[in-house]
Amino acid sequence: MFLRKLIGIIHPRSAVVTHDLGMAALAWWIAKSLRYALMPEQSAVEYLPLEFPVVLLVQGAIFTWTGLYKGVWRFASLPDLWNILRAACLGALAIGLAMFLYGRLEGVPRSVLLVYPVVLSVLLGVPRLTYRFWKDSRLDLFQSMPTRRVLVVGAGRAGEALARDLRRDSRYSVIGFVDDNPALRGARINGMPVLGRIDQLPELAREIAVQMLLIALPGATTSEMRNVVALCEETGLPFRTVPRLEDVVAGRAQFNEIKEVAIEDLLGRDTVELDWTAIRESLSGRRVLVTGGGGSIGSELCRQVARLGAQSLTVVDQSEYNLYRIGQELTAVYPELIFEGVLADVRDEVAINRVFARVHPHVAFHAAAYKHVPMLQGQLREAFRNNVLGTRIVSEASVAAGVECFVLISTDKAVNPTSVMGACKRLAEIWCQNLSAQVRTRFITVRFGNVLDSAGSVVPLFRQQIQQGGPVTITHPEISRYFMTIPEACQLILQAASLGKGGEIFALDMGDPVKIRDLAEQMIRLVGKKPGTEIPIVYTGLRPGEKLFEELFHPLENYTGTAHAKIFLAQHRQVSWELLQAQLARARDAAADFDDEALQRSIAALLPSFRWNDAVLTDNVVPLRATDHGEQA
Repeated sequence: MFLRKLIGIIHPRSAVVTHDLGMAALAWWIAKSLRYALMPEQSAVEYLPLEFPVVLLVQGAIFTWTGLYKGVWRFASLPDLWNILRAACLGALAIGLAMFLYGRLEGVPRSVLLVYPVVLSVLLGVPRLTYRFWKDSRLDLFQSMPTRRVLVVGAGRAGEALARDLRRDSRYSVIGFVDDNPALRGARINGMPVLGRIDQLPELAREIAVQMLLIALPGATTSEMRNVVALCEETGLPFRTVPRLEDVVAGRAQFNEIKEVAIEDLLGRDTVELDWTAIRESLSGRRVLVTGGGGSIGSELCRQVARLGAQSLTVVDQSEYNLYRIGQELTAVYPELIFEGVLADVRDEVAINRVFARVHPHVAFHAAAYKHVPMLQGQLREAFRNNVLGTRIVSEASVAAGVECFVLISTDKAVNPTSVMGACKRLAEIWCQNLSAQVRTRFITVRFGNVLDSAGSVVPLFRQQIQQGGPVTITHPEISRYFMTIPEACQLILQAASLGKGGEIFALDMGDPVKIRDLAEQMIRLVGKKPGTEIPIVYTGLRPGEKLFEELFHPLENYTGTAHAKIFLAQHRQVSWELLQAQLARARDAAADFDDEALQRSIAALLPSFRWNDAVLTDNVVPLRATDHGEQA
């Protein structure tokens, strides 16, 4: 018990200090002994009475001053060796000066001061490197964990750092690299060879009998990543990857973290170049309000706004849990941000007016909306009240409060709408476009397609179905959708807000549409299963209001480019302000009276091309949660 307490009292650094001072004394003795051994005509070695205490005192002070004890033996490397050499040379100079002051260098030949730092560097460096080599090589007899043979795809900085870290992990044994850089052909990195090109991956994996593939290409484009993943799948081996550079920069992942390849890595697009100066100028030091700020898009908007230095952020959401979650996250990461969470429904006119009158935001983002296409198809009244009347209430409160910029988050389903959800979002667009011409507030609409992994979207649904062993349900073999990652969508929303002058509809470049069937098959393969056999795929048929493909523009909108390559401007179609107000007033009264037929007539007057299809309107309306834009496909 006494020995255990004594060991607990002794600081781990004490052993290091004792070792280094012992090595200093030994180095001094060796240096003097070598000097006299090489000069046999000289008399025996002589030491001054306080010679060793002076050496240890001076050298110990130099060790402390150079920060030698801040290094960890477990991770000793070239910077540590340089620090040792520096401490030894400075120590020799300081000891020479101290010995001159103490005894005029009597009995201390000048050559000793030259030999001493060399010997000391060896005595300090060799034990450190030996200890690290022992740890890295796993010479510890008590460890017998089996290792997996690993091949690293990518021999750049990320691959080298990953391989170096894996050498300290007994679970993995890195066999080599593959890389397309011709300059690395036949080279060795940290003693491990570059075995060939990436397109040779399937053959090389079989030849060297690896058990896992690690993709270390954080800067790869999406198309390059798809090609690499296809080659990895061809090997039949499990594979992992490191995070993308934008995820590392945004703080969402660690650089050398190993993770499973996510569908976002294959469907996301190349990094978008943004005018961050313009975005920051539009938000820095400003009061910002976000409705639906607890949802997928809304919460990411809040993170971006907080990161860009907003003075205050007010989040309105009717989900208590979502509001609590985003509040906890933002106040922890941005303690200087003035954050307020307001539990309210955007249809509550009194509450919304009160919030805007009290906060007086400079910028408002309206992300609160019902979004589930099949569910809303049978609940016109709730869809209209939330997506149209809620937008009207929030927009009018913005005007009354003197908001400078109001951004409506819209959807590609508002183009040639075939669903109740799309029709209601189109009415919200029409309202904001025409209101902008009547007031000083700049009303801007941003329209985009599906966002990966948003609440209620197809990706989490497929992921759940795959985890349960299937079947994965798809409505139609040819159905396709545009996809965008949540961070990219939010960044482009902020960019569009900085470009808008008022009344515009901005549509985001969504890239090429993706077939939902291909998406499902890729997600199944990413978990190591075979689509159609191990995980069955079932086609259920198109649902009411659902399109085979989506559009970003109406043919009459005559879209044009903007200053940003990924953002397009749609020329909106004018609607009589008096007609718009009159029809919305009738629709509001019809919704209040629960008169779905009158509500349909009012909507048809504003959207004559909209067809109700076989929508089933029911009196049994189930209230939905207001969240942000997305869809289950």
